[in-house]
Amino acid sequence: MAASPSGPLFSSSPPAIPNPNPSPSPYAVEAKNMLSRSCSDLLHLAAGGPQPPPPPPLTRLPRVMTVPGILSDTDTELSNVFGGPPSPCTARERRIVVTNQLPLRAFRDPASGRWSFSWDPDALSFQLRSGLPGGSASTDIVHIGTLRADIDSSEQDEVAQILFEELRCVPVFLPSDLHQRFYHGFCKHYLWPLLHYLLPLSPAVHGGLRFDRRLWLAYLSANKLFADRVMEVISPDDDFVWAHDYHLLALPTFLRKRFPRIKLGFFLHSPFPSSEIFRTIPVRDEILRALLNTDLLGFHTYDYARHFLSCCSRLLGLDYESKRGYIGLDYYGRTVTIKILPVGVDMGQLKEVIASPETESKVLELKSKFRGKILLLGIDDMDIFKGIGFKFLAMEQLLEDHPELRGRAILLQIANPARSQGKDIQEVQEETRFIARRINEKYGYPGYDPIVFIDEGPLQTYEKIAYYAVSECCVVNPVRDGMNLVPYEYTVCRQGKEKMSMIVVSEFIGCSPSLSGAIRINPWNVDAVAEAMNSAITMPEAEKQLRHEKHYKYVSSHDVDYWARSFDQDLQRVCKDHFTKRCWGIGFGLNFRVVALGHSFRKLSVEHIVSAYKRTSSRLILLDYDGTMMPQSSINKAPSEEVVQVLNLLCADERNAVFVVSGRGKDSLSRWFDSCEKLGISAEHGYFTRWTRDTPWESSQLAVDLEWKNSAEPVMKLYADTTDGSYIERKESALVWHHQEADPDFGSCQAKELLDHLENVLANEPVVVKRGQHIVEVNPQGISKGVVVRNLMSAMKSRGKPPDFVLCIGDDRSDEDMFEAVMGSSPNKPPFLPVISEVFACTVGNKPSKAKYYLDDTVDFNWFGIWFGWFVVNETVGKFLIQSSFTTLINVFENDQKEGTYLQSPHLTLFFSSLLPKSRPCTVPTHAAFRRLANTVSLRRPRGTPRRRPHGVPTCRPLRSTRTHGCPRSTSAPHCADHVVGFPQIPRTIDCRWPVLLHFKSFQRYGLRGMMDDVEES
Repeated sequence: MAASPSGPLFSSSPPAIPNPNPSPSPYAVEAKNMLSRSCSDLLHLAAGGPQPPPPPPLTRLPRVMTVPGILSDTDTELSNVFGGPPSPCTARERRIVVTNQLPLRAFRDPASGRWSFSWDPDALSFQLRSGLPGGSASTDIVHIGTLRADIDSSEQDEVAQILFEELRCVPVFLPSDLHQRFYHGFCKHYLWPLLHYLLPLSPAVHGGLRFDRRLWLAYLSANKLFADRVMEVISPDDDFVWAHDYHLLALPTFLRKRFPRIKLGFFLHSPFPSSEIFRTIPVRDEILRALLNTDLLGFHTYDYARHFLSCCSRLLGLDYESKRGYIGLDYYGRTVTIKILPVGVDMGQLKEVIASPETESKVLELKSKFRGKILLLGIDDMDIFKGIGFKFLAMEQLLEDHPELRGRAILLQIANPARSQGKDIQEVQEETRFIARRINEKYGYPGYDPIVFIDEGPLQTYEKIAYYAVSECCVVNPVRDGMNLVPYEYTVCRQGKEKMSMIVVSEFIGCSPSLSGAIRINPWNVDAVAEAMNSAITMPEAEKQLRHEKHYKYVSSHDVDYWARSFDQDLQRVCKDHFTKRCWGIGFGLNFRVVALGHSFRKLSVEHIVSAYKRTSSRLILLDYDGTMMPQSSINKAPSEEVVQVLNLLCADERNAVFVVSGRGKDSLSRWFDSCEKLGISAEHGYFTRWTRDTPWESSQLAVDLEWKNSAEPVMKLYADTTDGSYIERKESALVWHHQEADPDFGSCQAKELLDHLENVLANEPVVVKRGQHIVEVNPQGISKGVVVRNLMSAMKSRGKPPDFVLCIGDDRSDEDMFEAVMGSSPNKPPFLPVISEVFACTVGNKPSKAKYYLDDTVDFNWFGIWFGWFVVNETVGKFLIQSSFTTLINVFENDQKEGTYLQSPHLTLFFSSLLPKSRPCTVPTHAAFRRLANTVSLRRPRGTPRRRPHGVPTCRPLRSTRTHGCPRSTSAPHCADHVVGFPQIPRTIDCRWPVLLHFKSFQRYGLRGMMDDVEES
């Protein structure tokens, strides 16, 4: 059982000599006694030695994730591993709290050398235990973090075992040099100042550092060690992990990569800067994606959350929405919930210390010492953001403006020890002491100092509470701070006999919004701070009491217990559907993320449709243009040569009716697809349609009155003039306002206003005003992509060729009408349209959707078209498309030589994912084509390159040979567990995709042009 805060200390004796048979790791013992602790890094279990009492027996065995890396949505076995229903049995749900430092106090007896540990009741990570299930004494709460003491490496194992057995604490031992670079380097001298709006314009600015990649790598290494400790003790199906603060921003990615369904919450206790500040971080995307790998992300104030959401919108293109009081970000099918709730104080601990004899004695001492004086109190850490110097200057101005307060008013300033080290701390200390000394010399006299500066060392908790109790006003004026609980503690301590308190608080700290009765000030305005201090001490006592009661009611009801319980309940709520979706990981390094989709929503691949395509005889293929064939961000909107080639390839089959269904005008579509003789086009959402290039355009049968344009266009022009980057597209049947190039926030706001404006202006007109992806469009009623799809299917039925195969691909809201139309014609729907046996509705980068399939983006669509052409229609044209795509790959590599670019290229991922035979023999009729394709793309060694395996390329696992071989170039081991037999260049499962990509990167170094030559020769 864990020791209570007031319980006796325990000790551990360091071994005299290294033990050749060390005792088992405490985490391994836990895993031995509790089978649900599934992980990959458990230490070996050892027999013998004292064992802790076994916990209650477990009611079920866990699901263990045995397939790391990238998971295939088409692999049935992997889908069963991660997509199966949860076990009906229940297990213990623990809370794993991860912080930079453990909430412990460490002491070593100099005589015996024995370490003693006890809980630190002032640590927030200890105080929050009271709000978690089981309370403070629960053994189902595990703490992970570093120790404040320097433990010798020979003692670490024994200390770790004792801490885990007695206090359920798992220490993270960082080497001293790593800790120096991690904490004092990257955290305190780069990340922490930047989160507080201080840009490192030069190395000399307040001791701040510019971005140093070596420090960043040290930060990642430390976060990885934290993640390793979590992995050693976690049961991912049962336990909840709650990580804290900016020291561990990369931790969510490490954990999510290992356990895709981990129940993970994160609370940031520091400010989150505006996007203009945050975007200066060179690794900004990696940090944002790491935070998005959580399930619940907490901030103290809405301002901090708003800044984070703005960064996600501007840097990653993610939008958020509010549902029933909760803010959520849809991130690859997962919903990341944003929680806004400031932390509170530990009411129980404060009341206990207030009532202690030590506190009462100290209060009497201070009252006697400062009898007849007006005391103003400040308690701050010694750092560059607490504004202590501004506070002293305000006190000087107060005495200057109000001479009657000289000799009566005293500012008691308690400076807590600095949490970091460096030149900036020394400069702040020297400046603060200089200002205090100057003011005391100016206004002081024997027996009176206007500023009492206490910075000799840390005060005991009861001493601080005594200062709170005797002070009439608390001045808290940091120039930037995350939360700052000093006003809350002061309010509770003044709930004694006086029941009066006055607070002067900076508007730039997290507690300011919740203190509505405080006097808010701008700490940079010294005169205003001085006037606020005077107002606080001269305010009528009745008003002081009213303000105090208002504050105390909030502080006492929103304590740390409430904060922790609320966060834990929300974490349980957001994680309850983890096992209702199929999950798999994509991306490399810190760009890793998890895709979570419903069991009926799958990625479209050639394997899905090849058999249906070959056995059908009347096919309808419907393709959107912008966002599907062509990226929305592309400047040149004309289709590529590969896209035109694929379309002609599909149109060449007389059994196919291929249509481009787009919102664009008919003139531009006709010009772009002039070389596609048999391609059908439906322009302006179906207002104009033609079946082939040589057939005339058919307009809608509706009698459309376009007089409404005279009313709509002036309104759109007004918004186009006032929104930089926006413009109007004029079509024959519609008007479209585009804001893709405008500021994301302003453009979205203007689009909403324009939508409301047009709906009011055109309320009596036969039109529909719709908002799409970066557009606001006005169309005649009865015109939509769904209507044109129904008309096409009806026309094919009337010609005696009802479609028995439909492939429909689109990306935005207007395409949802198409999906609804084709899904409504499936056999399980009312047969008011031709019944289609094979329907494939696919959305591009739009999740969720009415479609049952998806493709990631336009690149994914292009590769799908290439492989569709290869496997299904024509191998010769397919080979041409592959060679063209190799050229694209070469251009990508040669135009961007930054480290890591190669591994992030979607071309490579899609290229190799299309080659995977899913660890089973290729039995489709295109087996010969597949073999020729495999030979075509063989990663053979280019001429003139060294035969040695490039540095950094991992090897594969031989199945029947113990000799390690470099795959895929080497075929010396004919039976490889990682590659398809007979195809050493093709991975057997997706787990091997990473080394394949590394090979690709290595070949780029030795000359990818030579590889292209090999492809052309073959």
